[in-house]
Parts: sequence; C-alpha cells; structure tokens
Amino acid sequence: MDIRVITPEFSAAPQIEATDLPAIADAGYKTLICNRPDGEAPDQTGSDEMAAAAKAAGLTFHLVPFAGMISPETQAAFDAVMDSAEGPVLAYCRSGTRSTTIWALSMARSTESDALISAAAGGGYDLAPMKPMMDARRG
Repeated sequence: MDIRVITPEFSAAPQIEATDLPAIADAGYKTLICNRPDGEAPDQTGSDEMAAAAKAAGLTFHLVPFAGMISPETQAAFDAVMDSAEGPVLAYCRSGTRSTTIWALSMARSTESDALISAAAGGGYDLAPMKPMMDARRG
C-alpha cells in the first residue's frame, strides 16, 4: 500500500485491494472514496467487492468514479461526500492523482489554492497546473 497523507484529514493512494482495508481501518481512516470506474483495468478490484470489504472493516465507502475531465456532476458528488464525510478520508484511483485533484478542487471552495498545491506536493502530486481552476472555485 502506498498511502500518501495530504492533510491530517485526507490521504490519497494508488489502487488498493480489499485485503488492505482492515489495515486502513486500523490506521484510523473512517471513509473510503473510490474514484476509479469499474473495469478501468482488468486487474482492479470492482467497487461492489470494495464496498463489501469496506463495510466489513468498519469503513464508510463512497463511489465517485471518473476518467479524464471532471464533470460538474462528478465534482458536486465529491463535494457532497467531503462535506459530510467522517475523517480521516482515504481516496484512491489508479495513481492517486485523480483523487488528489478532485479533493483539491473541492477544498478550493474554502482554502487558498497555494496551500492546496503545497499540501498535494507533500504527497508527491503536482497540482500547480490546476491553480486557475482552484482559484475559480474559490470565487
């Protein structure tokens, strides 16, 4: 597992497996968000299996999948999850980049973009090109 702590309340990770979820729960995470569409890769664990394993581990599971551009509907769904999620939250996708990007756009509603870019960089994600989009969300 390659969990990258972005803030005390949010971490991102590349693809995780159902067998990882007890350790994730033991690490204190409360909410798990999957940003991968089912079938994106032939070897990925499907969202139904992940949801069942998350429940068994005591985690709340949310599926907010997307590939490519983030639609307004997808961003709104992610915003709603983040607004009500019990933290800390772990979100995952293929590399963690999508999850970190959608998180930063969500947080940009109330947090300066430079702080979000810095936090993401601490986890190994370069979100500097997203600054104009983050600033537009803060508007």
